[in-house]
Amino acid sequence: MSEVKKWNKLQEDTRQRMAQIQSLFRQGKEIDAADTVTLLEGVIRAGDRINIEGNNQKQADFLAECLCKVDKEKINHLHMVQSAVPLAAHLELFERGIAEKLDFAYAGPQSEHLATAIREGKIKLGAIHTYLELFARYFIDLYPRVSLVTAYEADREGNLYTGFNTEDTPAIVEATKFRQGIVIAQANKIVDKVPRVDIPGDWVDVVIESPRPFYIEPLFTRDPALITDTHVLMAMMALKGIYAEYGVKRINHGIGFFTAAIELLLPTYGEELGLKGKVCTHMVLNPHPTLIPAIESGWLEAIHCFGGELGMENYVSQRPDIFTIGPDGSLRSNRAFAQTAGHYALDMFIGGTLQIDKYGNSSTATADRVAGFGGAPNMGCDAKGRRHTTEAWLKCGEEFSATQQELLGDMPRGKRLVVQIQETFREKRAPAFVDRLDAWQLAENANLPLPPVMVYADDVTHILSEEGIAYLHRCVGQEQRMAAIRAVAGYTELGLQADPAETARLRERGLVKTPEDLGIDRRRANRSLLAAKNIKELMDWSGGLYNPPSRFRNW
Repeated sequence: MSEVKKWNKLQEDTRQRMAQIQSLFRQGKEIDAADTVTLLEGVIRAGDRINIEGNNQKQADFLAECLCKVDKEKINHLHMVQSAVPLAAHLELFERGIAEKLDFAYAGPQSEHLATAIREGKIKLGAIHTYLELFARYFIDLYPRVSLVTAYEADREGNLYTGFNTEDTPAIVEATKFRQGIVIAQANKIVDKVPRVDIPGDWVDVVIESPRPFYIEPLFTRDPALITDTHVLMAMMALKGIYAEYGVKRINHGIGFFTAAIELLLPTYGEELGLKGKVCTHMVLNPHPTLIPAIESGWLEAIHCFGGELGMENYVSQRPDIFTIGPDGSLRSNRAFAQTAGHYALDMFIGGTLQIDKYGNSSTATADRVAGFGGAPNMGCDAKGRRHTTEAWLKCGEEFSATQQELLGDMPRGKRLVVQIQETFREKRAPAFVDRLDAWQLAENANLPLPPVMVYADDVTHILSEEGIAYLHRCVGQEQRMAAIRAVAGYTELGLQADPAETARLRERGLVKTPEDLGIDRRRANRSLLAAKNIKELMDWSGGLYNPPSRFRNW
């Protein structure tokens, strides 16, 4: 008789691991912070796939630091799967030999250190994902064996209150717990009753009151005082040459000073163009402080957020008609749902990058920085599963029809606007327009099968620089697209290859438009057009509800 197959090996393994730590529990599911390293050594095994909640902002920092202290002779070769690696502790795991492989989406402040670690062979890179792609893989082939998450408050039954910064927590916990994994949560405070149950207690195995509140990075705050006249010029071109031309209402703004300038021009230059109510009415993004003047001026109808933003808590809670607010009065964010909305429900993505090649491919992975992609590829692509229509989507599709018809015949289809906005030179005079992306070299260094591209050229509809706008989706054939890119690449080596006569023809056909073609007076492109010129003025616009972090206060 054949041996009976066991179908609950994961459950039995989890029970055995949990049995190792039973003596550590104080009351209910609470374990003392002083016992955290012992806890981790009890439930984690060498070679495990581990998730440390590292979002754009909210960080399970205490648990990350404790994981760095485990005995590396017992726990090693960990495979880290986490959306963001912005803390030094995240990379220390690899330096200490505790972890060896990484699948992630965003690095942020650690982008240079990450590039060095990959180049030196200290990190085996699985892939640089988009957020939604990585979340999807949590449920398929990258499900965590143990996840370390964070919350504002927890009770001793394991219920978690994630409050203003829910972000990735639901996706991580569900993917882990329902694959028989172990969920450990640090909380700023253990309470008798949480104000709102964001994660039910039976999905959580351990709660720990952290010795200090978790770290939050004000990632999306841009000081208007640092917006330049060039930013203003490019924002004016975007509003007149793209927003107004297509009547784009449903938008995602990528992070950066370019989009901050656009937001601060809505109540001034946008009003002058008569765009109120016609563009920028519905957005998917974090609560950018630079949106306050537009919100107060009545531009926005609804904003769905990936996460929160430090200092915006009170302002957001007092604008429940605009933001998604829970019964407790705080923001309910959810990165997975927001990324889904960003993929299917928007008509335009506009954001910056680090490099654009001669074909229009762009990447934020360069020779010395691996910033990751975050959610940009979700929003910065044409969602082929989309079936609902809007005027902006249809108009862009009509202009792209000559190319689409090669595959679709006479079948009409819309297209998302995907705008890459970038000055021709970045910091330290590094060219943003290049013949070949550094991503090719990174692929070689990290032994990746593909160069890590953020937005592929066939998805990009517009490239906007200080030189003008290239309307790539209107071009016919690759040669014409490449000529349009060269026309806006300025004095980079790529831009110097532009043929003036060819550029003139592109301008005549409306495939390239300069500020002059758009009727923009460059002399007006200065900071006087900004609705708020510094952080203090954003506070004033908010009626004192916005409480900026100390690093942004200079008064």
